[in-house]
Amino acid sequence: MPTIAAGDLDLAYTVAGPDNGPPVLLLHGWPDDASTWDGVVPALAAAGRPVIVPTLRGFGATRFRDSAALRTGNSAIHAMDMIALLDALGIRRLAVVGHDWGSNIAEALAVGWPDRVERLAMLATPPRLGGMPTPGFEQAQRYWYHWFMATARGEEAVRRDPHGFAHVHWVNWAPPGWFDEATFRRVARSFDNPDWIDVTLHSYRSRWENAPFDPRSEWLETKIKAAAPLSLPALFIKGDEDGVTAPASFERVPAKFDGPFELVGLPGVGHFPQREAPEQVAQLLVDFLGGAQT
Repeated sequence: MPTIAAGDLDLAYTVAGPDNGPPVLLLHGWPDDASTWDGVVPALAAAGRPVIVPTLRGFGATRFRDSAALRTGNSAIHAMDMIALLDALGIRRLAVVGHDWGSNIAEALAVGWPDRVERLAMLATPPRLGGMPTPGFEQAQRYWYHWFMATARGEEAVRRDPHGFAHVHWVNWAPPGWFDEATFRRVARSFDNPDWIDVTLHSYRSRWENAPFDPRSEWLETKIKAAAPLSLPALFIKGDEDGVTAPASFERVPAKFDGPFELVGLPGVGHFPQREAPEQVAQLLVDFLGGAQT
């Protein structure tokens, strides 16, 4: 996997598909890695899309270039990483698709750089436009790991067994039997990145104001919190058996968009649609991106 100097990072990424055509950026989530898109990339490439798949800060082969750089993980600083990547690759305008963390990074790109994002697809994790209210009790129960990481003992436990911590979410967030252990072990190697734990802890602590955002990204976090509904063409894909997001949270998603918008629920699918139902997701994305402007 090649790397490229992008802001704070030597950022690992892959490119597939034709040299020309309207590009698409695929952003992975947590606890996952860039291989989450392996079942989707061939269809997008065959449809004429150059496909860029980066590895986020704190994961896999991506490394910080400066030992003194803040090991932050809020959505806006990830979005700034992606702008640095696109600038390094000479890509001005593109479609963005994100899952989980990647969903909110994609949203941040659309808010911060609306002239560069032609259309947006989000998987599993709802948008944060307008801010994050304290969740109701059902959703708060599903977010137990957020609150766990906010404590000193939770941090100690995650540092002691990061793979075990990640594994429990793969088990809980989708119907039984959706993955095999060999696949998880391959993906979990990405969590051996020396900064994975710090980036993870900061991501979850900062979203609930238990840690400050990366100061360079405050302007964008403020803009997301104040943002009106997005008007660009948008698609939201969710699993109907998602184990981490309560149904009521998905009900609020359409109000975040006032342009062309579709929400698609996949029966029998949990929190990882692109892994659990890659052919369905690939076709949905090919159809959605087919109307893109070059």
